Amino acid sequence: MATKKHKSEAEWKQKLPLLSYKILREKATEPPFTNMYVQHKEKGAYVCAGCETPLFHSDAKFDSGSGWPSFAKPIDKDRIGEQPDTSHGMQRVEVLCCTCQGHLGHVFDDGPLPTGKRYCINSGALGFKKESNENID
Repeated sequence: MATKKHKSEAEWKQKLPLLSYKILREKATEPPFTNMYVQHKEKGAYVCAGCETPLFHSDAKFDSGSGWPSFAKPIDKDRIGEQPDTSHGMQRVEVLCCTCQGHLGHVFDDGPLPTGKRYCINSGALGFKKESNENID
C-alpha cells in the first residue's frame, strides 16, 4: 500500500486546478460528457490528480455510456478505498484514492464481466501517464 500523503487545504488549493480541487477535496462531480478522459483512448495509466498514484490501467477502461470515464477494475485494489455514500438521497459507494484520500467518483455493480464493476470516475480527479517501455506501477 502506498504511503499516505497529507496536505493542508491551503496546500491542496495551491497545488490543484479549481475543478480538481472541488472534486478531490470537496466531493464535487463534473458534468457528464464534458470531461477530458471520457473518450480518451491512449495506452497507459490513469493516476490520481492529487498525488499521482497509478489507479487504473487503460486496458480496464470501457465506454459505459454514462458520460464519465469508466473502468472495470483498479490497477491494485489497495490503491482504491471504498465507503458508503448516502448523499443526495442515494445509496452509492464512493471511491477514494488510498494515498491522498481524494474523492474519485463511485463504483457500481453494473459493469462488464468478469468483475461486474463500473468504477465511474471524474476526469478532474485523474491525470494520465502514457505507456512506455517502463513499468507504469
